[in-house]
Amino acid sequence: MERRGIVLPRRDVLMNAQDVRQKLKELMVEELNLEGKTPADIDDAAPLFGAGLGLDSLDALQLAMSVEERFGVRIPEGDEARPIFASVDALVAHIVKSTAAA
Repeated sequence: MERRGIVLPRRDVLMNAQDVRQKLKELMVEELNLEGKTPADIDDAAPLFGAGLGLDSLDALQLAMSVEERFGVRIPEGDEARPIFASVDALVAHIVKSTAAA
C-alpha cells in the first residue's frame, strides 16, 4: 500500500531500525509541513521539542496519529509518551519494539 509516495510497511514484515528511521523522517517532513527541511536535516538524537526540532503539542498529536496509521503501532497518551517523543532515535526504538512484538 502506498500513501503520498511512501511505501507503507506490511505488518507481517519486521522492519529494521534504519528503514523505520528513514520512513519516520519522511513522514515527519510531510505530515508536519517542515518547510525547508529534508529527512537528512533531522538529527536522530536531537530533541523533537523545544530547542531541537521545535515541535509543539499539536505537532505531537499529529505525529502520534501519523505514526499509528503508518506503522500500525500504538503511541501511549500523556506522560507515557514523553520518553517516546524525546528524539527520532527514541521514537524509532518504540516503533521497532512494537512491530517486533506484534
